[in-house]
Amino acid sequence: MIKNGLLKLSIFLLYSISLLPLWFLYFIADGVYILLYYVVHYRTKVVRKNLKNAFPGKTTEELRVIERQFFRYLADFIIETVKAITMPEHELKRRVVLTNPQIVSEYFAKGRSIIAVGGHYCNWELAGLNFYFHTDKKFMVVYKPLANAIFDDFFYRIRSRFGTIPVAMRQTFRKMVEYKNEQMAIALLGDQTPAMEEATYFTDFLNQPTAVFLGIEKLARSMDMVVLFYDMKRIKRGYYSYTLIPLCENPKQTEPYEITKAHVKHLEDIIKQEPQYWLWSHRRWKFRPEDIQK
Repeated sequence: MIKNGLLKLSIFLLYSISLLPLWFLYFIADGVYILLYYVVHYRTKVVRKNLKNAFPGKTTEELRVIERQFFRYLADFIIETVKAITMPEHELKRRVVLTNPQIVSEYFAKGRSIIAVGGHYCNWELAGLNFYFHTDKKFMVVYKPLANAIFDDFFYRIRSRFGTIPVAMRQTFRKMVEYKNEQMAIALLGDQTPAMEEATYFTDFLNQPTAVFLGIEKLARSMDMVVLFYDMKRIKRGYYSYTLIPLCENPKQTEPYEITKAHVKHLEDIIKQEPQYWLWSHRRWKFRPEDIQK
């Protein structure tokens, strides 16, 4: 009871903080950066190991620069996500811009449904909220439920603020079958780590053999959905743009793993361009192919 009370108090405080203007919240973000990086050392071992393995050709100093840039951005991401609790529609539209919204209406006009694939790159939460404004069809965002029910419900409410339908990962196919007679758009993160028992496919990603979910490919094939990659860029502090890039228009005609390789490769390319905006604190490489064979 005490723990739940503290959690509810924390949510109330986050809501109260979100009412502050974003320019002021960035002062708080500067403090969060110092706290995470210099005081708490939040997952610094994980970040350093991931960076070292991903970029074996970079010097220690080059990796440290990326590391500091990442933690500074992580603090901004946290604050921006808090602000998303109460950010009004007009401000979200001003701060997050889809560069080619016509591609959505063009595919819908052809009677096609869409899978938009991205990664833990830039502020994917704001992109998910913004995409809803560009479709008059059902729009679902697939998410991984949190262990704590109170916080899980809290984030569910954030993601569904403007009409988006959040769907837990394990409920994705069931929900899509429910809407199989309707056009829809669905957004997924393609860099989630599968459980060991679900790791049936590995590919090279950031210089490491990496287990990848095949769910995107399976959904695209079974529902004959167009696969797009949402390429998100940070323009400046608090401002983003994203572009929808077609990866596959005819999934039923593709070779096995073709769609999976395409979205993994695209994410890898944008990470290499600006690595500080990917979630390096994520324990992405929990096991290797040899662990599965044992």
